[in-house]
Amino acid sequence: MKFGETFMEYLHGDREWFLDKCSHVEYKRLKKVLKSCRTCRLNDSCTNECELCDQLFFSELMREALDIAGCFSTRVRHLLHLHVAGGIERYMARLVHCFKTDQTTMIQEGRMLIEYVTMNAIAIRKILKKYDKVHSSVNGKNFKLKMRAEHIELLQSPWLIELGAFCLNFKRPGDGNSPSEFSTHFSFDVDVDVDDTPKMTLMLPDSMKLEYDLTCPICLDTLFDPYALGCGHLFCKSCVCLAASAMICDGPKAASPESKCPVCRETGVYPKALHMTELDMLLKRRCKGYWKERLTEERARVLKQTKDFWDSQTRFVAAAAFVAILGLVVATFLLKITLAAACLCKRSGWKSKNPRVQTRMWTLSSKKVLTLPLFLSFSLSLPDAEYLIWVLSRVT
Repeated sequence: MKFGETFMEYLHGDREWFLDKCSHVEYKRLKKVLKSCRTCRLNDSCTNECELCDQLFFSELMREALDIAGCFSTRVRHLLHLHVAGGIERYMARLVHCFKTDQTTMIQEGRMLIEYVTMNAIAIRKILKKYDKVHSSVNGKNFKLKMRAEHIELLQSPWLIELGAFCLNFKRPGDGNSPSEFSTHFSFDVDVDVDDTPKMTLMLPDSMKLEYDLTCPICLDTLFDPYALGCGHLFCKSCVCLAASAMICDGPKAASPESKCPVCRETGVYPKALHMTELDMLLKRRCKGYWKERLTEERARVLKQTKDFWDSQTRFVAAAAFVAILGLVVATFLLKITLAAACLCKRSGWKSKNPRVQTRMWTLSSKKVLTLPLFLSFSLSLPDAEYLIWVLSRVT
């Protein structure tokens, strides 16, 4: 059976009620566009640069890919939130589902979502391959690279890794290490052996095998409390926070928006960071010894960073308080000198030509200056006193 028939059977099969709410690739319509273009090529009226396909084919395919990626991420986010929710949220979720076995319902929806994204990803790959074959070009490959650069390639989405971990978390202990057959269209497996590189494997219907590396590019160890940045790269929480000079307790989203991904150097990816909760739960169950050891190390690292931060803040506050007190002492001393100058001017009968200075002098001289040291009154000359009062009048 050709893929076109398989895809149409999938769209109109027993999953039709689920797919009605989701976007999908219009595979049949896009094939008609290529078929009309092939007819033009036979008549020598179509070149490698086909304006019809460039405008209609790629724009339509890009719109569909964006819709599929948005629909997939929204549905997966909602499903995973129900899984990790507790208390009243879980009760309300079960109430909405009329007290069905929520675990069975969630597993079924998870399988359908993985099947949905894999089938549409295969449809996009097939139609792009057919485009290059019809036009004898590499525009289809370039379009695929463009999708990857814009982070809308379906099979490279962190949400797919998170959904695969979600399904593997429901795997029964008696199933052993065999791949989990969630559907006739795909299978998931995870390998976290100590002597081998930890990875998650997705097997597609056409024997295509995708592997997702579960090693942190910074510490070169198995991911711990993993986060996916907006560009799709996975890191340990502490590693990615330290790379962006952010507090570990605040998380990657607290980093500066100008911070760059440690791998691809792309900016603006930290605010879009995704906490891979299901993947963390999976690694915690599969690598118990490593997880406990790493947990102890991370706690010590967080405590040290927090202590260093508050020590620096304490030193800063102490320095600021010292400067403030010093400024207050100097200001008080200058005020006392000015009061002494005003008393000296009043006793000598001096009058300023500036009304504002004269008013300020009488105001100051009326204050109590009995507590002033005597040397302040006798060590000031009349010009100095006049100048001090003039400065004070200008400042205040």
